[in-house]
Amino acid sequence: MQYVRPLPAYLVKRYHGWKSTVFEANKAVFGELATQGQRPRIMVVSCCDSRLHVTSMFGADLGELFIHRNIANLIPHYEPDGLHHGTSAAVEYGVRTLKVEHLIVLGHSGCGGVEGCYNMCAGHAPELNEQTSFVGRWLDIMRPAYHALPAGDDASRKTALEKASILVSLQNLMTFPFIRVAVLDGSITLHGLWKNIGEGRLETYDPDRDLFVPL
Repeated sequence: MQYVRPLPAYLVKRYHGWKSTVFEANKAVFGELATQGQRPRIMVVSCCDSRLHVTSMFGADLGELFIHRNIANLIPHYEPDGLHHGTSAAVEYGVRTLKVEHLIVLGHSGCGGVEGCYNMCAGHAPELNEQTSFVGRWLDIMRPAYHALPAGDDASRKTALEKASILVSLQNLMTFPFIRVAVLDGSITLHGLWKNIGEGRLETYDPDRDLFVPL
């Protein structure tokens, strides 16, 4: 495949730096993980935004978190149609194979995917309404949440949609039969989190009050 090129030099340099420091200092841990496999207790479905560093935020060690990232931390409805479903496959693997005990949906402030959905639904991003747009069709998952937004300025409504995207994903999780069974028998718990990137604040969804509250 002649179109595949070598890594940029700065990445190669960083790799060798990591290999000679972090890896060498934790060689026994890496060896144990390689031979025994992963046994994470927690799965996180987060946005793929490069500013969201999940392992750093929770101070997680290697093998502790099973992480799936996608645009706007969305989880679709259960849809066993025989087609390609990357997020659904990750959820199935995390719950049925790894048997995680907690499943967290993590959203964040300034989410480009949420803004894209907001603009698409408001008629300001016609390119996303094209049927050929993978991003647009993915963002359709939260389109109903846009139409349920309260009145307000654009900034407050985008923040509201960021949090609504988390709730949409949590609701959609319960359409998966194996998730519903696991939730009802207490073998897994679901959590919704929203992070303010600029302030470092983390909020958790409180179902009793139906709102996000600071941790």
